[in-house]
Amino acid sequence: MRLEAVPALADNYIWTLAGPGGRALVVDPGEAAPVLAAAARGLEPAAILLTHHHHDHVGGVPELLHRWPGLPVYAPHDDRISTATHRVGQGDRVECEGFAFEVIAVPGHTVSHIAFHGHGHLFCGDTLFSLGCGRLFEGTPAQMLDSLERLAALPGATRVCCGHEYTRDNAAFARAVEPGNQALERRSQDIQAMRDRGQPTLPSTLAEELACNPFLRIDAAAVRTALAGRVAGTAGADRVALFAALRRWKDEFRA
Repeated sequence: MRLEAVPALADNYIWTLAGPGGRALVVDPGEAAPVLAAAARGLEPAAILLTHHHHDHVGGVPELLHRWPGLPVYAPHDDRISTATHRVGQGDRVECEGFAFEVIAVPGHTVSHIAFHGHGHLFCGDTLFSLGCGRLFEGTPAQMLDSLERLAALPGATRVCCGHEYTRDNAAFARAVEPGNQALERRSQDIQAMRDRGQPTLPSTLAEELACNPFLRIDAAAVRTALAGRVAGTAGADRVALFAALRRWKDEFRA
């Protein structure tokens, strides 16, 4: 299968995954123009997958449906996504054109957010970022922590295909949390080299995220020590409180 991160808007990626027959899934098209340009180069959409309702992930769908009437659109159970043709949730499967993806409910960034896992790929929208996680616009810290832990349980070789090119900024925060993490230091150097060449830093792998992403490392001694040194009351706090403190730190962080 052929995966491509198609740049869109300011820092979004529209993911396309082409199967052996050449037709492709299109994930979170926040605008139509990049997909139409890819079609001019030979892309043939098989279906659209949507992870959540935010406009920068769904805004291009009406124009794409005008270009390809009848194209299936798989989306969460959320009336804010009016273009959906198939509503899916936790435990459902998306099967079309030889593709088979498991749907995982991952509330936190939004209450109805979902992810799609299949063929060694994880399309996780704005829930899990490389070296970070999404802001809690609608969900709770407990929901987001549970969502991230369910994603973290997937195979380590899984390719993490998230919705934004945030990795370099996330790396700066992760290094503030775990300055002694050698895997993170190596990853940060690789990220800088990729961006210097104008290349995407994505996909990463889940194994890389488990080694480097502080939001997946809430039980690591170094992360807990960093929180205890910065946020009053976190020494001995439960995991949800620690995660909430880490997310607040990130919200306020300036490199």
